[in-house]
Amino acid sequence: MKKVIFAEFGGPDVLQLVEAEEPHAGPGRIRIAVRAAGVNPVDWRIREGQVLGAHPTELPSGVGLDASGVVDEVGEGVEGVEVGDRVFGEGSSTYAEFAVLSAWARMPEGLTFQEAAGYPSVVETALRVIREVGVQPGQTLLVSGASGGVGSAVLQIAREHGISVIGTAGAANQEYLRSLGAVATTYGEGWVERVRELGRVDAALDLAGSGVIRELVELTGDARKVISIADLDAPEYGVRFSGVAGNVSEALARAVGLISRGKLHIPVEKSYTLAEAAAAHIDSRAGHTRGRRVLVV
Repeated sequence: MKKVIFAEFGGPDVLQLVEAEEPHAGPGRIRIAVRAAGVNPVDWRIREGQVLGAHPTELPSGVGLDASGVVDEVGEGVEGVEVGDRVFGEGSSTYAEFAVLSAWARMPEGLTFQEAAGYPSVVETALRVIREVGVQPGQTLLVSGASGGVGSAVLQIAREHGISVIGTAGAANQEYLRSLGAVATTYGEGWVERVRELGRVDAALDLAGSGVIRELVELTGDARKVISIADLDAPEYGVRFSGVAGNVSEALARAVGLISRGKLHIPVEKSYTLAEAAAAHIDSRAGHTRGRRVLVV
């Protein structure tokens, strides 16, 4: 099968599309014929060799956590899923023609494979950081870097929970944030004062890693009310870096429910082929994403 790997840590040029042995579904796992794979910032962070704790890497390594596709192997002990089912979920080395998933759910009706591949990690992350930051219904959450995949999910889930959101993003994404129920403002010079003018901030999330931790602590008044998923220096300011995944199966079940009720939609901004994985990483690292980027197999 075709698979994207890297044999050394480095820039996007270390990614190679190679012929590799097919993986197989062990106990408690399923294998899918991949139709699309989600492109997440954690993918290029791991490729660069960043120390993230939750994802120890042995070289050569595959790439990718999220995927959607058609089940073609069911491991021992797995129930409730059959060969031929359309599923989405999380596994390893998903930038490939076949991948083994450790957590999955059936795709909701009306969802395309490309759309489905964009949900697993971002919904798990969104649910986790909303919980960890401790924001309550009736309070206001500030989301820095709100237009990407995780931000899109946070805004919609927070709205469903009765939490008000102020979102920062580039000028081109202001209307997009408003469409998801956020009060939108731009980042850049003067952004802290613009946020202050919008009202009290009870908690804040750093989703972009753009060097704003000090300001988020200032706005909330408490480092314990700030969570970052993107700035490894956050602990220097007393802020928690949340890089360890929680219960992905539970997050997928929540995602299915929200999607089916029309309460969650994350658009796909751009699709790439497996051979274009390096370009996808370059674009993902550059930010300014509206929704998700995926590889189509």
